[in-house]
Amino acid sequence: MGELRIGTSGWNYPTGRGTWNGVFYPPSRGRRKDFDELEYYARHFDTVEVNSTFYGQPRASVTRAWTERTPHGFDFSIKLYQKFTHPRMFAARMEEALGDTAVTGVALSALVEPVAADIDEFKRGIEPLANAGRLGALLAQFPPSFKGGEAERDYLEALLTAFAGYTVAVELRHKTWSDRLPETLALLESFGAALVQIDEPKFRLSIRQNLLPNVRGAYYLRLHGRNAAEWWRHAKAEDRYNYHYSAGELQEFSTSLAASAEIVKKAYLYTNNHFSAQSVANAAMIRHQVGQPNDAGYPDAFIERFPELADVVRRDAPSQAPAGVPRQGRLQS
Repeated sequence: MGELRIGTSGWNYPTGRGTWNGVFYPPSRGRRKDFDELEYYARHFDTVEVNSTFYGQPRASVTRAWTERTPHGFDFSIKLYQKFTHPRMFAARMEEALGDTAVTGVALSALVEPVAADIDEFKRGIEPLANAGRLGALLAQFPPSFKGGEAERDYLEALLTAFAGYTVAVELRHKTWSDRLPETLALLESFGAALVQIDEPKFRLSIRQNLLPNVRGAYYLRLHGRNAAEWWRHAKAEDRYNYHYSAGELQEFSTSLAASAEIVKKAYLYTNNHFSAQSVANAAMIRHQVGQPNDAGYPDAFIERFPELADVVRRDAPSQAPAGVPRQGRLQS
């Protein structure tokens, strides 16, 4: 039986209609100044998927602090920097940052092309996690526009070569990858990379998947929610992830996760339907369904928001209520 870890995509959602404050965390108003969201989160789950590294290169000082704020055995899976997987998005950010300067065309292309120095910078940033044995998988999440053509396959091979030696999970979303599934799996398996299994609204060009592991090293499953109506058109980006899975809907994933853990060394499941802490609720339900206890206390506001968890999680003691949630001493790292 391999390790089975369940958590959420990210832990910090302080603003917007879908904030976690007042649901999972104490309300921002009146909260103790020393309240630590990551420390509190790590009482409830043994892993988290870090999304912030998609928007900026990880820094060793930050990742080292993460290890100090969480207990031994807590894993961080790290999303690759967008320069490695989303060149158009990165180019748009560069153009906005450069403003009216003359850096365009070929020069801009050169700036957004990943180079060895970018790879080295990323590795230096995650080194404290790796050295502490706290690094889970590296998530290479590609956009739906990343098709399974020869140029794209060559690029993916080069990226996997650059991160050889790490556990890498690759999220592909265009159907051309599943149309040529044997070739896709052969490429990933040659590097021991896991094909990320994803649940999200399915469209005509969406990848087709079976929830099965493809390598023995790791299994990686992500639940994005099924909010098809707001997937492409939404007022705020957070609206895309406004979906709450029922216990019945989650059972399929719990079954696949538990079965995969019998085959692979490490099985990861992350819920990304983060709007209003729905990902927390669904991760807690999955833990229950696979036989993992939810021993850490949850605030009354959370259980009132998700009443189906009343018999699944433990309610906070009065001294831990969201109005203050006093720290119970630092978790030992």
